[in-house]
Amino acid sequence: MKRSLAPGIRLITSFSRDGWYRGFILFLTFLFYTAYHLSRKPISIVKSQLHRNCSTVVKPADLNITDNDTWCDWAPFDQNNYQSLFGYLDNSFLVAYAIGMFISGIFGERLPLRYYLSFGMLMSGLFTCLFGLGFYLNIHSLGYYAFIQVMNGLMQTTGWPAVVACVGNWFGKGKRGFIMGVWNSHTSVGNILGSLIAGVYVSSAWGMSFIVPGLIIASTGILCFFFLVESSSTGFHGVLCLSQGVVEFSLCLLFAKLVSYTFLYWLPLYISNVAHFKAKEAGDMSTLFDVGGIVGGIMAGLVSDYTGGRATTCCVMLLGAAPMLFLYNYIGQRSLGTTIGMLLLCGGLVNGPYALITTAVSADLGTHESLRGNSRALSTVTAIIDGTGSIGAALGPLLAGIISPTGWNNVFYMLISADVLACLFLSRLVYKEAQGWCRRAPRVRG
Repeated sequence: MKRSLAPGIRLITSFSRDGWYRGFILFLTFLFYTAYHLSRKPISIVKSQLHRNCSTVVKPADLNITDNDTWCDWAPFDQNNYQSLFGYLDNSFLVAYAIGMFISGIFGERLPLRYYLSFGMLMSGLFTCLFGLGFYLNIHSLGYYAFIQVMNGLMQTTGWPAVVACVGNWFGKGKRGFIMGVWNSHTSVGNILGSLIAGVYVSSAWGMSFIVPGLIIASTGILCFFFLVESSSTGFHGVLCLSQGVVEFSLCLLFAKLVSYTFLYWLPLYISNVAHFKAKEAGDMSTLFDVGGIVGGIMAGLVSDYTGGRATTCCVMLLGAAPMLFLYNYIGQRSLGTTIGMLLLCGGLVNGPYALITTAVSADLGTHESLRGNSRALSTVTAIIDGTGSIGAALGPLLAGIISPTGWNNVFYMLISADVLACLFLSRLVYKEAQGWCRRAPRVRG
C-alpha cells in the first residue's frame, strides 16, 4: 500500500524554489525595516521623562535641590523652551534623513544591497546606543544629542530604498498592492515594539530605552550579511527618466509624511499633556495609532489592487483623515473607549496613503516601462519619492515644536491643512484614473 506524504510535507513541497526565496526575502526585509523603525521610536517615549512635572515625582530624602520645579528633569531640557529643544532634536534626525535619502538611492543602485543594508543597520545601532549612553555618562550637551541624531538620520537612509528594491525585484505587479500593504506593516510593528521596549525602561533608566533597540538593529545587520539574497538582475547604469506620477506622488507624500511623523514624534507627549497619562502609559496608548496604520496600509493595498486607482485610494483616505483629526483633538480624550477608537481610525486614515505611496506606488513607478526593465533603478525612484516625503517628515515635528506652545489646537490645524494639500497634489492623477474607469465602463445600448 502506497503511503501518502504528511500534510505538512505536502504543503512544503508544493512551493517552488523560487517561491521559497520570495517568502524568505519578504520575511527578512520585513524584519530589517521593523528594526529600523524600532530604533527610531524611543526618542518620542523618552521626551516626557526628560521634562516632567516634578511636583508629582517623589523626591529622594537625601537629595538637596535648588529648584522645586525642575529638579527631576534632564538638562538641557529642564527649561521652559524644552518643546523647542525637542523639536530641534527631531529636526536634526529628519533633515539629515531627507538629505541623505537622495544620496542613498544612488548608492543603493550601485552597491550590493546585502553589504549596504548590513552596514546601515550596524551603524544605526551604534548611534542609537550612543544616545542612550548619554544617560550613563551624565551628558547634558544639546550638541552631543543633536550630532547623534544627525548621524543616525544619515545611517537610517540605507534602509528604505534597499528593502523596497529587494522586494520589487522579487515580486511583480499582480497583487503588489496587497502584498506590499501587508509587508509595510513593519513600519507600525516597529513603532509598536519600539514604544513597548522603550516604555519598559523609561521611568527607571531611560538610557536603556535606546541601548536595547540599538542592539536589536545591529543584530539584524549581522543577520542581513549572512542571509539576504538579492535579485540576479544586473545593475542599472542608464539615465533615469522619471515616469509619470513621480512628481505628484512625491509632493503628496511630503505632506502625508509630515502628518505621520508629527504623530510619531509628538503623540506620546500630547497624550501625556492632554489626558495626563504617565510616560509609559502614554507610550503604550500611542501604539494604537500604529495598529490602525497596519490595517489602513493593508486596506489601501487591497482597494487599490481591485480598483487600479492608487491615487484615488490615497486621496479618499486623506480626505477622510482631515475631519477625523479635528474630531480626535476635540473629543478624543473624553473617555478611554473614545481615545482607543479615534486613535485606531486616525492611524488607519493617516498611514494608509503613506504606506501605499512608499511601497506599491514606488514599486510601480520604479519598474515602469520607460525605465526599460532596469529594475535596479527602483532604488533611485524609491529614494526620490521617500526623500521628498522626508522633507515633510522633517518639517512636521519642527513645526509642532514651534506651534505647540501656542496650543495643541493649532498643531492639529496645521496637520489638517497638510492633509488637504496632499489631496490637491493628487487631483490630476485622480482625474486621469476616473477617465480610465469611464472608458472601460460598458455602454448601455438604446
